[in-house]
Amino acid sequence: MENIDSMLSLDWDIPKKPYPAKAITLPTGSKMVVREISREEVPFLLDAIRPLLTISADYYDIVSARMYAELLGWYRYRVRNEYCLVGIVDGELAGIVNNRLYDSKTCISYHTMALKRGGRVGAHLFAAKQEHAIENLGVDQILVTAESPIGFNRWMVEWNLEPRQGMQHELGGANAYALTKEGYYLRKSKLVFGERPVPQALLEEALHFKVVAPDMVKDART
Repeated sequence: MENIDSMLSLDWDIPKKPYPAKAITLPTGSKMVVREISREEVPFLLDAIRPLLTISADYYDIVSARMYAELLGWYRYRVRNEYCLVGIVDGELAGIVNNRLYDSKTCISYHTMALKRGGRVGAHLFAAKQEHAIENLGVDQILVTAESPIGFNRWMVEWNLEPRQGMQHELGGANAYALTKEGYYLRKSKLVFGERPVPQALLEEALHFKVVAPDMVKDART
């Protein structure tokens, strides 16, 4: 049984550079620290996602279910080449994004989830995970699909992504769109923000974040 489990487990990844943390000033005036999550921190993220599995508004249920499975698969060594970034605001988890490298030239955009709404948390985190793929990991293109009208407007329209007719995204569903390296740099000045290095006190706060009830769960309880 142990030998079979070792065969199923994925024990290698494409070598990846770490994501350099940055701080973004939100419209609210708060600072959001964006940093990379280690595999060992995944259980904290699963705790944050779990309450969203029954929230149907804006398709949070399907997005949270898929992200939960993706992160659990990474944690259990069943997904290869995945990485995850989080946004931390005032010491609290504000959003989660994840991607997967298909190979050294193509990245698969997985999911973007804002737990705190109204400050463009999701938009900034989407930009950050694509920044990491293109600027740090050196891919030529990122394949993206959307599962909600909000996602379509934010990613396909705002980023003016290139449709890939007939190409099936790894997540299934609607056609894939591509953010190319050229398209990324064309829009970087308007959509990618943040300052480095992050002040030490702010970075320390982000390393020990709290998981609180997401805004959508709070709204459902009122």
